[in-house]
Formats: sequence, C-alpha cells, structure tokens
Amino acid sequence: QVQLVESGGGLVQAGGSLRLSCAASGNILRINTMAWYRQAPGKQREMVAGITSGGNTNYADSVKGRFTISRDNAKNTVYLQMNSLKPEDTAVYYCNVKGLKVVAWNMPFDSWGQGTQVTVSS
Repeated sequence: QVQLVESGGGLVQAGGSLRLSCAASGNILRINTMAWYRQAPGKQREMVAGITSGGNTNYADSVKGRFTISRDNAKNTVYLQMNSLKPEDTAVYYCNVKGLKVVAWNMPFDSWGQGTQVTVSS
C-alpha cells in the first residue's frame, strides 16, 4: 500500500561517493521518520542513518562524518549521500519509512524498500 522505490546503488572505488534515493508513494497521510539500513553478507542488518520529521538526524558510528541523510518532504523522498566510501560499506542498503497511511482508520505504517546494492572495491 505504501511503496518505497530505491535507487542510486552501484560500484565505486574506495574513496568514491554515491547518493541513494528512496521515494515513498501510496496512501500516505504523514511521514514521521525515514531511515537507511544496510546488511552485508553474513552480518545482521544495521541502521546507518535516520531522520525525524523535525529534521533531527542520527548516524551509526561507522559512518559519522562520511554519510549525510536528508529528506525532501514535497517529494516524500529520503536521500543518503555517501562520501569517502570504504570496502566495509559494501552491503545492500534498505530505506525504511514510518508514518500514517490512509485507510478506514488512520493506520501506522512501517515500509521497507527492496534494497539497492552498494559495492565498494578496494
């Protein structure tokens, strides 16, 4: 019902940059939080960055100073600017959007994108 479309993944050399985008669509009444997670092979999914409706952000220690999360409320889109990429950043990156959707009752939602692969060569 609430769909997330991710884009921006790819292959870059260490030290390079990528910008991930995630656009939310559907019966959205309000978006509260938007976040990026990642999962590398053999490892648990971890939160990379999050942003609240008030614009507050938080980052995993491993990406602080290198990644920046932002949002465009008019487009219901969240971005993750990734600079100074390291091979350790290689993972599938998933966006997550939480808010309220329009049904018979205003209902919460917690939607996940399908993931976009980021591969960083050494």
